[in-house]
Amino acid sequence: MVDAAENRAMDKGFLIAQLRERLDDAAKVASHASEAAALEVREGATPAERREDGRTALEYGGLARGLAGRAAAARGAADALATFRPAPLKATAPISVGAIVEVEDDDTGEGRTFFLAPVGAGVTLTGPGGDGYLSVVTPASPIGRAVLGRRRGDVIDITVEGAARSWAITDVA
Repeated sequence: MVDAAENRAMDKGFLIAQLRERLDDAAKVASHASEAAALEVREGATPAERREDGRTALEYGGLARGLAGRAAAARGAADALATFRPAPLKATAPISVGAIVEVEDDDTGEGRTFFLAPVGAGVTLTGPGGDGYLSVVTPASPIGRAVLGRRRGDVIDITVEGAARSWAITDVA
């Protein structure tokens, strides 16, 4: 029989692996797009066309550099997860990086679940077996800053999409 703490640790391992895969995929897409833009700079126009419209080559070159930077950042984020092993949290422990946090909007009653990770902000993950969705937030994000150090039962005030919200922290794992 697996106790609750071990089950939560497995779920977090599943989430970390899924997040790492998504970041690896993002790195591959950005890398391929960077290569395509660089190829367009080198071979996309005749020498006469390049002389006539050097601006296009500059734009593609800038695009290639930007996409290469995005690919490197995604690879770095994925690599940062290689050694990330969050410990299970006790029910009364303060929220820290690696926590799964459930909140409920005080006004609407709508619930949301977040995974507080060191990288990967904005990525949406699915729970094991496709059970629900979790949004990845980082300690640098507004939501991450708001929940970090709080505990189950606390209420946080946060601005989401320009609207002030009060969220009750209903569960922490």
